[in-house]
Amino acid sequence: MKHIIILALAAALSSSATVIAQGTLEDYNRAYSLSKRYNYGQVPNGRIYPRWIDGTSCFWYMADDSDGAKVYTLVDASRKVSRPMFDHKALAAALSSNGVADVKPEDLRLERLRTTGAADTLWFERDGHVWQYVNRKKGVLTDRGTVPPTPEQPHWMVVNEEKDGAPVVSPDGKYEAFVRDNNLWVRNLADKKERQLTKDGTLANYYSSYIYWSPDSRNVALNKIRSAEKRYVYYVESSPAQGSQPILHKQEYAKPGDELRFKHPIIVEVESGRVISPSTDLFPNQFDLTALEWNADSSGVTFEYNERGHKNYRILELSATDGSVRPLVDESHDKYVNWIRIFRHKLADGKRIIWSSERDNYNHLYMYDRATGKPTHQITKGDWYVRDVVNVDEANSKIYFSANGVNKDEDPYFIRYYSINFDGSGLTDLTPAKGTHRAVFSSDYKYLVDTYSTVSDAPVTVIRDASDGKEIMKVAEADLSQLMAAGWQAPEVFVAPGRDGKTPMWGLIYRPSNFDDTKKYPVVEYIYQGPGDQYVPKSFIAYNRNMSALAELGFVVVMVDGMGTSFRTREFENVCYKNLVDAGLPDHIAWIKAAGKKYPYLDIDRVGIYGASAGGQESTTAVLHYPEFYKAAYSACGCHDNRMDKIWWNEQWLGYPIDESYIKASNVENAHLLSRPLMLVVGELDDNVDPASTMQVADALIKANKDFELVVLPGVHHTLGESFGEHKRYDFFVRHLLGVEPPKWDEIEY
Repeated sequence: MKHIIILALAAALSSSATVIAQGTLEDYNRAYSLSKRYNYGQVPNGRIYPRWIDGTSCFWYMADDSDGAKVYTLVDASRKVSRPMFDHKALAAALSSNGVADVKPEDLRLERLRTTGAADTLWFERDGHVWQYVNRKKGVLTDRGTVPPTPEQPHWMVVNEEKDGAPVVSPDGKYEAFVRDNNLWVRNLADKKERQLTKDGTLANYYSSYIYWSPDSRNVALNKIRSAEKRYVYYVESSPAQGSQPILHKQEYAKPGDELRFKHPIIVEVESGRVISPSTDLFPNQFDLTALEWNADSSGVTFEYNERGHKNYRILELSATDGSVRPLVDESHDKYVNWIRIFRHKLADGKRIIWSSERDNYNHLYMYDRATGKPTHQITKGDWYVRDVVNVDEANSKIYFSANGVNKDEDPYFIRYYSINFDGSGLTDLTPAKGTHRAVFSSDYKYLVDTYSTVSDAPVTVIRDASDGKEIMKVAEADLSQLMAAGWQAPEVFVAPGRDGKTPMWGLIYRPSNFDDTKKYPVVEYIYQGPGDQYVPKSFIAYNRNMSALAELGFVVVMVDGMGTSFRTREFENVCYKNLVDAGLPDHIAWIKAAGKKYPYLDIDRVGIYGASAGGQESTTAVLHYPEFYKAAYSACGCHDNRMDKIWWNEQWLGYPIDESYIKASNVENAHLLSRPLMLVVGELDDNVDPASTMQVADALIKANKDFELVVLPGVHHTLGESFGEHKRYDFFVRHLLGVEPPKWDEIEY
């Protein structure tokens, strides 16, 4: 029966002349040409990232001009003037005469460029060398030697065991403290005599070598760490470039439910050797314990406690007198405290703390009294979201921050920048123009450079007064004329209610450049719905590789932020809690149906979905649980079973200990439900999501006798598929949604 249905569908698709005209060789060639035709080289002033010169009112930036040349410009905000930062031809000639090959004045790429206040001397890297350029009438270029090798950094999954700290000298210069044989020692710097201060450190329960002296030099604080056995993930690199034999890689990789180390803050009195070992009642079940810091008066140390399962997050103070521990801030939630978003600032008076919290359904700033451990008042307030604190100006009792949702007349995700007084008065919009903003402040916070845009409005860069947001000078405005002449069309911002019929969901619609509203277009959704952020683009993009090219093959490609994502309300995000299987898909379906109702040319009987990482999990989830709506899925590097994925992401949203919510969300457990075409893609060296997550879905599908496609990419890490997978994705949707056999690969002009 299944084969009869598939044949009938293929026959129906083939009978439509409007569909046959899509997915052709011409469409593929046009799709692959977009990256050349739609790029920032065709958008003068499309990318500006200002760099303020410390201690001055000047900044510099690099941008493309109308001829595609890369021009470095110096701007003086106080004088409202700009000029070329240097003579491009002279510097190019100087580099060429010093043996640097292929140097063009219109394409100078100066890495790690820095300069003096007047930009009269430049330092930069090029071709593995450090160069100094005296930027005067007759510029002098000096080779300062090869670029020092960058120290190899540990993988971000590796937990620092705190065993490699160097000896730490006391503020009064009399002692240095260090760890030897897992115990704390001090050395008298005058006579070099050493004393062992602790004797209970062991290989498995040792003293951290990260040591903190009290300001009065009487005590040291450090953690005693009870270690835990580590989990490792192993990868076989099948096709290494340096030889034919495979290479086995090993990577530290803690997963949900794994045992974690335990830190116990300790204070040791140096002269007497007295050890203060506090009760752990207020920090018993640790995900982590961080930020050990002495009070200015040496009365005690503060530290941050992140509870396993993330329902509690505390700033605690340990007394250096009696060893008591008390909370200065105690943040709790019945689901989770989003610890990744927490902001804390201890004021210099030692009496107050600025703290961020989502306790009123939005992320806001609060002023805390250290003496009571309670908030004195809420600094920011309203149905909007504080995003990032840029600066706390204690001298003027002012905070500079970014936020979204303050302006009710625009996209609620648009970011603007504001200032506010410590007492909550004087909220000032410093970036009042339409669009989403990126602001960079001068070091004295007198000026800010503001670049703003939307997905359809070209970027504009201006200088503003950081006291009131008034525009001082326009720096540059991007020109879209060349891009428009190449056929570029802006995506449509589309808003429609989600599953509840009332909450607006914001998304984008990409149409092909040869769009014809008399045709029928299958819909393909690009999904990344992981909680903790918002993902639909809000600023201008010349070429969206993940969406634009696919549309050219004869699809309408969409993306939407559903419930379970961030920066609307806490309630909006909490839909994800112990419910990652939801993936916002009911909102996505409602939104796509609303688009189909408005635009009859959208064929919502033929909807596909694709994504990577969390989107890889969610796209497979879509065809497993909503096969009546989603007819095909491409899933790359998916975290298909949250028990297999990294600990911090999954315990944040699904909690601890592991329970049925992990099983409910597992595509491995639900693989037997597959009834639609599915392509699984995985990089064999994925060091973000364990490749076993994908392989275990494949194994479950095989055991359930399900048909699917599996693409394993040799030597590839975490990915949406790279160029090979991208082409496989094109062909996959052309076959299964258009019912057309794709052109042969060797016929396509890449």
